[in-house]
Amino acid sequence: MSVWAADSDGIAGAPSADGGVDQSRSRYSYQMDPGQVVSDEYLVQNTGTTAQSVTVYATDAFNAGDGAFSLLDGGVSPQDVGRWVTFDNGAAQITATLEPGASQVIPFTVTTPADASPGDHAGGIVVSALSPSGQISLDRRVAIRLYVRVKGELQAGLTISSIASSYQAELNPFSGTTALTVTLNNTGNVALGATTVSRVRGIFGIPLSTTSREEIPEMLPGSTRTLTMTVPGVGPWVYLNAQINLSATIDAQAINPGVLPTASRETDLIVVPWGALIILLLAGLAWFMVRLTRRRGAQRAAAWIEYSEAEARRKAREE
Repeated sequence: MSVWAADSDGIAGAPSADGGVDQSRSRYSYQMDPGQVVSDEYLVQNTGTTAQSVTVYATDAFNAGDGAFSLLDGGVSPQDVGRWVTFDNGAAQITATLEPGASQVIPFTVTTPADASPGDHAGGIVVSALSPSGQISLDRRVAIRLYVRVKGELQAGLTISSIASSYQAELNPFSGTTALTVTLNNTGNVALGATTVSRVRGIFGIPLSTTSREEIPEMLPGSTRTLTMTVPGVGPWVYLNAQINLSATIDAQAINPGVLPTASRETDLIVVPWGALIILLLAGLAWFMVRLTRRRGAQRAAAWIEYSEAEARRKAREE
């Protein structure tokens, strides 16, 4: 487990305990009542070769279009868990100057509002260092994930809201790839990942492929993700029934929300086996040509025999 979050230019951060790195965790995860206050520590270090001024603050998280866990830009004000974190004297951020190799423990508190909604609220504790790059300043940031689960009624919900399929033929006329485009929705209030298993069956449920397994990264509550999964080695057997089964998962360091949801969807696809049809057409054409050649050969042979017999009779009469 990687504890430190670091960049290549010399800043790093990690959860802290007793003035040092807390090796037991790589993120902050709390289960809190509305209105509860929790105190914790963040350790920031200058791993570069020059003194650096760093700013530590908290912000909100979201899922990017590719599903990645992302944080708001530094200039965007947080509206959720990022607002619940304060530093000395209730400040929203704190600045420190660190000499090369130096580190500093930054105490902070998390205060859940009295009206905080139950479920997971995700963000990050960020250490930022501005460095000049030409005429602009480059904001170098590293972050530790922050999760607050507010106690109350938990709803672990992950659904497949839509599914569509397509088929890509290969040079081998009896093989191809089926692509399933699915949209997943986290409809609950708990952060969930998923394991998906996809397969393709034919008429009467005959298996036409092996199973294709894929792990889906954690989706935050309310997030939506559309992705495409592929099932290789599927022949163009006219009727294809593409299926996907989903089982929700949680991160190893996440608080267990109880029973995890499952979901399944399927879609039908009609595929014209052009490659096989062309092979059958060519085979039929070859068979027809062979039959035609044989028939013409037989006709010529019969004509030659008839001619030979007529010549033999003619010569016999002349003699």
